[in-house]
Amino acid sequence: MKTKDMKYTEDEIKDDMRYLQLLSQSYPTIADASTEIINLEAILNLPKPTEHFISDPHGESDAFNHVLRNASGYVKRKVSEIFGEELSKKESRELCTLIYYPEQKLQLIKAKAGGRDMTDFYMTTLHQLIQVCREVSSKYTRSKIRKALPEQFDYIIEELLHEPANGTRDKKYEYYRRIVETIIETDRADAFIIELCRLIQRLAIDRLHLLGDIFDRGPGAHLIMDTLMGYHHFDIVWGNHDIDWFGAAAGNRACICNVLRMTLRYGNLSTLEDGYGINLLPLATFAMYTYKDDPCEQFKVVNLHEEVQEDKQTLRLMTMMHKAITIIQFKEEAKIINRRPEFGMSDRNLLHLINKKDGTIVLNGKAYPLLDTYLPTIDEEHPYDLSNDEQELMDKLVHSFKMSEKLRRHINCLLSHGGMYAIANSNLMFHASVPLNKDGSLKEVEIQGKTYKGIELMKKTGRLVLSAFNKDIKGERRQFAIDYLWYLWCGKDSPLFDKDRMTTFERYFIADESTYTEKKGYYYKYSDNEQVMDMILDNFGVEGTHRHIINGHVPVRTIKGETPIKANGKHLVIDGGFSKAYQPKTGIAGYTLTYHSRGLELVQHQPFVSAEEAIKRGEDIRSTTQIVEMNENRMYVKDTDKGKQLQKIVEDLKKLLFAYRNGWIKERQ
Repeated sequence: MKTKDMKYTEDEIKDDMRYLQLLSQSYPTIADASTEIINLEAILNLPKPTEHFISDPHGESDAFNHVLRNASGYVKRKVSEIFGEELSKKESRELCTLIYYPEQKLQLIKAKAGGRDMTDFYMTTLHQLIQVCREVSSKYTRSKIRKALPEQFDYIIEELLHEPANGTRDKKYEYYRRIVETIIETDRADAFIIELCRLIQRLAIDRLHLLGDIFDRGPGAHLIMDTLMGYHHFDIVWGNHDIDWFGAAAGNRACICNVLRMTLRYGNLSTLEDGYGINLLPLATFAMYTYKDDPCEQFKVVNLHEEVQEDKQTLRLMTMMHKAITIIQFKEEAKIINRRPEFGMSDRNLLHLINKKDGTIVLNGKAYPLLDTYLPTIDEEHPYDLSNDEQELMDKLVHSFKMSEKLRRHINCLLSHGGMYAIANSNLMFHASVPLNKDGSLKEVEIQGKTYKGIELMKKTGRLVLSAFNKDIKGERRQFAIDYLWYLWCGKDSPLFDKDRMTTFERYFIADESTYTEKKGYYYKYSDNEQVMDMILDNFGVEGTHRHIINGHVPVRTIKGETPIKANGKHLVIDGGFSKAYQPKTGIAGYTLTYHSRGLELVQHQPFVSAEEAIKRGEDIRSTTQIVEMNENRMYVKDTDKGKQLQKIVEDLKKLLFAYRNGWIKERQ
């Protein structure tokens, strides 16, 4: 037992001797250990850094990147706090836009200047940016800031960040002023401003939590992934659309079909062709041959960009390709369903129920007329068999997906930074749900003859995802994991879906909307129940006075009065409709959540027009901030998960000090 003067018993030292010997290799002297204790104790008493939560960007790269650049309005608020009435609204907007888009904004400013001298602009702007950078860096140690500094300007920025605030003159005033003047005189002002703005963006958000669904609907999923590949500190929980792309990258044919169908439905071929180099020519050739005389009315592209709307020939081709891959998808899905009866999805095999002569399909004893009866590739006797042309096409598509180097890099990034769930600072994050029973208890889900529920279900499904990409796992075990990726996309008990069925066929081929119903799992019923949310938090081992479940997946229909804050603040649903396809239903353009030293704030965003408009007109995303929860006392690093780790290290170092001073371990020079 330890006494107040931090002495340790002989047994404690003996029990930890092996670890302390290893620790002494990093801290070989009393001075080394003492210095590290001092450093860590200081860090523990810094304000908690800001965490940023974003969900369901769905390929809307412009809006996603803008929210990262402005830190959900944090940068704008800091500029307002620092300069107040000193800057007009227009000047404040211009400064913020420069911070968000330094390269593009500088080009615009210089073009407007028309060759006139820019010295005054540079002097003013550099001093303003230094003030903003000093403010956003105030939560961090000098060591951490130093690691974030751009190499070419690290010394200069570090010096300027420690200039006296508010223009106070001291003995080094001329020194600081001359640094700025020399930056301008040597024609380095543009490069310096760009790096300073990037540093502000980086320091404004310490850690990004992305709650899934990067892919589908919008045109820039690959651009979002490019941003993440270079981002300083982030983690991801996988969404159902991400898992679908995982399946495609792993060669799951049903997932490949679904990825292509979704891309064609929303007219966003740029992700496939420009982003990942997927060769769509074989699909285009097959579609033009097979459906050349078919209007394909049920397969028109939705939410088109203007340039695509005006290109009638491209639009017609995309419509035919959309139909071609949709029919193939139903056949490829049937192969998995028949191969995996344990998935319990035989009710999704519908092609054999079609009566081509009558143009009808019988579901649950009722005949429905088909909206599209031109089905040349569906054989009445063997409706799920691929034709020779379809088989050849799928072989080429599988090869193209599996050989895409950039897609492989992006998937590896998602695998290494992601999982089915994450826990950070008393916040449990997952994309969609935790399957529940009717009474709100955790539902047991059978996988390969064993049952799992709650956190164990999440862990098991996460291991299966990784198994699909583990080349050391072969044969049936690997094939099951690859098949399970598709189940996670649309299976009844998937934590990423959690509905009784996915009615893709009905929505394309049947007019009666009652057939479209997808019954949600009980998690969604209990999403506003504080006791059930607490039970889930307990199951995942989430502790803390202020603990929450944060997820996305289901867009919050603000336009209908729905709220993202549920279960007395225990449950936060932050999918507000980044995707333009959802915005007419939600009435907004997404939520983000920020968690800083004072508490949790929910930011509601209005639609983002474009980065180009933001640069030209200084337009920011119009956002409204709602306080979710404010702490009575400011949070410090010692109150975070990282703080607990550091406190454990401090305790170990103090034990090492005791061992040094009492001769248990010798110092090494």
